Amino acid sequence: MPVSRRTVLPRLPHRRPRPSKPAALTAAALVVACASLTTACGVVPGSSGGSREDPVTVMTWAPEKTKATNKPGIPAMAQAYARWVNANGGLDGRKLKVITCNDHNDPVGAADCARKAVDMEVAAVVGSYSQHGRSFLSPLEVAGIPYIGGYGVTDEEFSSPLSYPVNGGEPALMAGNGRQLAARCERVSLVRPDTIAGDDLPKLLDAGLAEGHARSSADIRAPEDGTDFTAQAEQALERAGTGGCVTAALGERTDTFYDSYRRTEDAYPTAKISSVLGSVDQSLVDRTGGGNGPYEGAYLTGWYPAASDPRWDDMREVIRQQAFGDNRVDPTDAGVQTTWIAYTVLKQTVESLDGGEVSSRTLRRALDDGLKVETGGLTPTLSWRFKDMLAASDFPRLVNADVTFQMVRDGRLVPARKGFVNVSKTLEQVR
Repeated sequence: MPVSRRTVLPRLPHRRPRPSKPAALTAAALVVACASLTTACGVVPGSSGGSREDPVTVMTWAPEKTKATNKPGIPAMAQAYARWVNANGGLDGRKLKVITCNDHNDPVGAADCARKAVDMEVAAVVGSYSQHGRSFLSPLEVAGIPYIGGYGVTDEEFSSPLSYPVNGGEPALMAGNGRQLAARCERVSLVRPDTIAGDDLPKLLDAGLAEGHARSSADIRAPEDGTDFTAQAEQALERAGTGGCVTAALGERTDTFYDSYRRTEDAYPTAKISSVLGSVDQSLVDRTGGGNGPYEGAYLTGWYPAASDPRWDDMREVIRQQAFGDNRVDPTDAGVQTTWIAYTVLKQTVESLDGGEVSSRTLRRALDDGLKVETGGLTPTLSWRFKDMLAASDFPRLVNADVTFQMVRDGRLVPARKGFVNVSKTLEQVR
């Protein structure tokens, strides 16, 4: 999640108004047009893979070794994928070269990674995570470099014409979490980061709750890099009340929050607990005692089928072959899963070019012209034509609004409801 702007509970400072979506899209469209006019703008888009002898060069970035959210499995999965695909003939006969970058969880680092991608003339940025969309997307737009399958944590990933998301990001997760909890909870307390991105989470959760005819959530702000959340746990439990639920979306700090929660809960009425994938996953459940641990019975909302689903078998085999013993690459981690899907999109896009030039321009053209990507049932068929996008004004690039409802039963994440739940109508109601 992004860097905190303020500490917990003081009055909110005035926020800069965001540009309207139409204005932002118009500006972005002009930037993309500029990218194609290289003589006028002075920038040459990425052009790796001009012949079959040239590698297809891409970049994957994520924060590592920071005090807040870290995603080392994302670049590690990208490198494992490259080793696997190169051992099996490459991308339509071309070698795949993956460059990685650490964005350090700050806007300067994110911009540096984007400028490095431009300098190295990558064909795309694939399967990455950053909380600083404005910082990294502007340089990519100027150079015409597509951003394929980002994690979905920033608004800009769902508005930039050069972004090709594979999931519904935080918007779909939070709206879905509201849908999941509406029928189970008298009242919901949301514990979320006291950050710009965190400011959007209550209205998304509330949209899902409203669709299930439930009351709006109690909004509990918390420092993103906090080490003790006793005050937030007390507020959350008090406001959830009898028959209520406490849901936390604090990334890596979610488990720290629930540590504080467990030390506090005996003084309050019993509440159910909940979260979203990315904040809680199977590895966390295992580390904290499995079926005897604190997450037993918890409700979770994810983008994809449960990690035990056989549709993940191909990814698991690649990890077994190419990342055995690398504990960064956890097949139950939503970032690793998203990276696998993003590289699946890249592979099918390159193959669709039928041996032609592989560059940022040709990849964008293939994606914009209606290429349909199959992910083996991990997502619906993905396509980024205008008519495939949702009628959600805040998220005009969103093409996949499916989520899954899961819960922890006997220490395992299992489906709480069969199949996918589509939250597109919910997101269209967000204001």
